[in-house]
Parts: sequence; C-alpha cells; structure tokens
Amino acid sequence: MSNNKKRIGLLTSGGDAPGMNAVIRSVVRTADHFGMSVYGIKAGYDGLFKGEVEKMNPSDVSGIIHRGGTILRTARCMEMMTEDGQKRAAEVLKILKLDALVVVGGDGSFKGAKALSQYGIGVIGIPATIDLDMDCTEYTVGFDTAVNTATEAIIRIRDTSSSHERCSVVEVMGRNAGYLATWCGLTGGAEEVLIPENPTNIECVIEQILNNRAKGKKHNLVVVAEGVGGSFELSLEIERVLGIEARATILGHLQRGGIPTALDRMHATVMGYMAAKAINDGNINKAVVYKNGKHELMELEDALNAKKSYDPEFYEITKILAI
Repeated sequence: MSNNKKRIGLLTSGGDAPGMNAVIRSVVRTADHFGMSVYGIKAGYDGLFKGEVEKMNPSDVSGIIHRGGTILRTARCMEMMTEDGQKRAAEVLKILKLDALVVVGGDGSFKGAKALSQYGIGVIGIPATIDLDMDCTEYTVGFDTAVNTATEAIIRIRDTSSSHERCSVVEVMGRNAGYLATWCGLTGGAEEVLIPENPTNIECVIEQILNNRAKGKKHNLVVVAEGVGGSFELSLEIERVLGIEARATILGHLQRGGIPTALDRMHATVMGYMAAKAINDGNINKAVVYKNGKHELMELEDALNAKKSYDPEFYEITKILAI
C-alpha cells in the first residue's frame, strides 16, 4: 500500500469494552497527523452492510477519551461468519473506496478482518475485550477497567457478607476464559475461584469453607467465572450441606460500562496510534499486540493462530492466602 491511499475505515465490533473510545480518538487524530482521513462505521460489521459510514474529524473525538462504551456503537454480525457475507463486506469497502480498515474487538472481530484481507482489503486489528481471552496478546483494551469494576462490587459484597457471617458467591464475566475471575479473586480476597481452566468440584469448595470456619473465619467469598456458571446452584448446595447462609450475585454487564482506567486509556491510545501509523507506512494485515512489556505488530494470521498456556500462579496465590 502506498502513502497516497489515505482513506481509512474504523469500526468497533463484538462486545463493547471500556477504552474503545480512546482507541477511536487515537486512530482519528493520528491519521489526521499523517494526512489521512478516517471514516467511522457505525454498529460494527452490521453497520458496514447498511452503509452507516461517516467521515470523522479530530474535533469529533474531543472529550471521549474518558467515556465508556463506543461512540461508533457495536454489534455482533452473523452475516460476517459466512463466506458470502465476507465477500459482500469486501465489496462494500471497495465501493466506499476505503483503502484500509481498523477493526477494534475480540477474536470474532479479528476473524472477520482476516477474511476481508483475503479479498484484498488491508486490515489492522486492535484487541479490545474485557475477557482477555485472546492468545496473541498479554493485554486487551477494557480488561483493567472490568477488573476494577468487578473488584469494587466484590469488596462491597464482602462487607455485607462479613456483617451477616455468610458465604457470598459472585459470578463475573469472561466468556470461556477465567482471567477476569482469577484477577478478581486475587484482588477481592476470595477464598475460592472457579474457572474453566482449572475445574474444581463443589466438594472442594465446601471443604475450603469448612477449613476456614475451623480456623475461625466467619465469612467466605467464592468467585465464579461465567464459563463455569451455576452460581445459584452452588450457593444453595453450600446452604444445604453446611447449614450456613449463602447468597449468589451475578455481576453481568455491569463490568462492561464505566469510565476506563488510566491503564486502559494508555493501552488504547498507543494501540490506536500504532494502527494508524502502520497503515500510513503500508504495513497492513497486522494486529497490534502487547507482549513482554512492549506494544508491537504481529501478522494477523499469526495472531489468530497463537496459543498461550494456562498459568496457575495467581490461583495458587489465592489458595495460599485463603485462610
């Protein structure tokens, strides 16, 4: 791609994540710096099919760096999961004369971007999901805010749990990954964390609570990942077996909203800058990732094929401190 191609498409796709607006701001202003123009696509790939595209100026992104959600809106688009849909999306992008597309989202969004690259569209992917469930990167935009939001809720629940000497079961999001639950368990002082990567049965949870009560602990906190589920059933079983009061709370989409933390804004801003600069340099079909303390570009195909193993360290620390 040569530098005279200056029309960039930008969309946010899949689940929203705090910090997406900071990405949008960074892409628009960096592109303007390099003499390129950005066209915002509303509601993700779905908006692309509907032609919901507007040119974005630097002034359009003023005052959004601290806002949660995404001003471009987002949606899940089943049509982009089909070959016909992918071909049509590429055709629409060519009709709009967009020379490259920045896709902000998770694995599903990246798969859509990869498909577009096979039809001649230059793409850059920016990882944004509160679940941190992308193997290509050690950080995804939105994760830190979600951890802080969930941890604050957990601490509040701990206060009432302590007052009533009960067991609190708190379910957090994370889809099929346990990163959010593990971090929340560690920072919220949980006695047990149930995650898909490290299956634990109800008997082990009950045994942990019994051991804690034998040591004089009157209240307990169990954090459950969305991918495990069954929080209400677990609380009922704890009540039935131990005869103590137990309550289940599902935090749900509470974790997606709110003001993004400084850490999320920092990663979002750097990643947005790198995406726009890569397009200006003709360095396309890449993902912006964070590895070994540094932001870098990775081949999009390699990003989708990357695999990282489960590290039990945080869980082990949680169990050592669960007395």
